[in-house]
Amino acid sequence: MSKNFLLTLVCSLALVATTACTSNNDQSALVEDGDATTGLDSDGALTVGDPNASADGWNGPAELADAHTIYFGYNSENIQDQYLGVMQKNAQYLKSNPDARVIIEGHTDERGTPEYNIALGERRARSVARYMQNLGVDVNQLSIVSYGEEKPAVEGHSEAAWSKNRRAVLNY
Repeated sequence: MSKNFLLTLVCSLALVATTACTSNNDQSALVEDGDATTGLDSDGALTVGDPNASADGWNGPAELADAHTIYFGYNSENIQDQYLGVMQKNAQYLKSNPDARVIIEGHTDERGTPEYNIALGERRARSVARYMQNLGVDVNQLSIVSYGEEKPAVEGHSEAAWSKNRRAVLNY
């Protein structure tokens, strides 16, 4: 088994154990402008939320300016080891600032059907959210949205472009 698979499995099991002990489920469902924005409730289930929510206009401290994107392998939602530091920095900030909120945006490259890419983008965002929860971030600070292939970071039809579009972005 790969190291990333085992890490994902351990994180998922920890998430189940953590969320099984809580009972707060206060998020409501809504969809805006055709983009499905979701959050994780206390049971680990997805809920739909406001994609325009922000933490009073906060754009992140300087030390997080370059630490807001996690890239993924082709057709994968597994978090690569090289991005664990990015997630740890953001988790530490969120734990230190309980009023801060982050939207985790899931993105894909252009390959695949739109439906498949929306689902893959959601799995990527959810994977990041689960890992952040396992680092101690309050579930109420996290929301996810999947844009699939709709918002590429780089235009182009090559591996170089596609690799920059397979990402999750932490947007404060």
